[in-house]
Amino acid sequence: MKALLKCASLLLTLGAVACIDPEDQPSKVHDFRVLGISTEKPELYASTCEQTPEAFDQLAEEITYRALLVDPAGEGRPIRYELWACADTDDTTCSDAASRAKLAEGTTTVGELVLPIRPGAVRVGDDRLLLERVLEEDPYKGLGGIRMPLVLHVTAGDEEVYAQKLMVFWCPLVEGMKENVQPVLPGLRVDDAPWEEGTPLELSGPGPFVMTSDDVSGLEETYVVPGLRLNAVTLKEAWEISWHTTLGEFSPQVTGGADFGGQQGRHRTEWEPAEGATAQDVTFWAVVRDGRGGSSWLVRRARWSP
Repeated sequence: MKALLKCASLLLTLGAVACIDPEDQPSKVHDFRVLGISTEKPELYASTCEQTPEAFDQLAEEITYRALLVDPAGEGRPIRYELWACADTDDTTCSDAASRAKLAEGTTTVGELVLPIRPGAVRVGDDRLLLERVLEEDPYKGLGGIRMPLVLHVTAGDEEVYAQKLMVFWCPLVEGMKENVQPVLPGLRVDDAPWEEGTPLELSGPGPFVMTSDDVSGLEETYVVPGLRLNAVTLKEAWEISWHTTLGEFSPQVTGGADFGGQQGRHRTEWEPAEGATAQDVTFWAVVRDGRGGSSWLVRRARWSP
């Protein structure tokens, strides 16, 4: 590599990709799944694009990896996990043994899997940095940053899931570029009433119940990326929230984002319990993504009765 990163003209939308039955409704959580993945930091950012020891140290910084594991019918069964980093973004299972490195493995249970990792420091094959292999595999040669696949393989009983997140490594190619800030939802509301974390909310009746996010417009970042001619291009985030529940379903299942004209959608959805369901405790998840690799989630609970 002549420099840590070459030119870049766009940012990928990054998130978790998991395998589920195509007939399933993504919002209805009834089996073993990975609902979200985040890293803190959302991207690793070198202060210079030159190949200095300081730059490589910054790209090799330790980060915190989080995966949101749900298993509503598992009754607390153990979950086995392996976390891999590999070179090919199309290899959603990190199957190429010569171009992958294991970052962590172990056993956990439902909830947040939290792991300290250093993907920018791992080496493969003939003791080369995996970052170099990633750049070689990239047909765009660094367009959008160096994108390293992080693949989580989790098994619970006879169920298994692969979930991929692309970790981006950046440097300041044009003036105004800066590190991404993790998107965090300020709060949720039900029928315009605050929905606090902790004590489950009491809900009754067939619904629909209107669920919204507190205003995030002031948190959506304006950011700069390189254009095709290495000019500075200014963009604006448009967060998306995916909504999930253990009972019934959401409509729409994803809120926010922006259309081709740049018009942003509202974070408003309706939840309806399943027809004929009995009174029960219900868990809800709101997973937010900023379209740049940043992601986080809120968990809320309710006691619903017909």
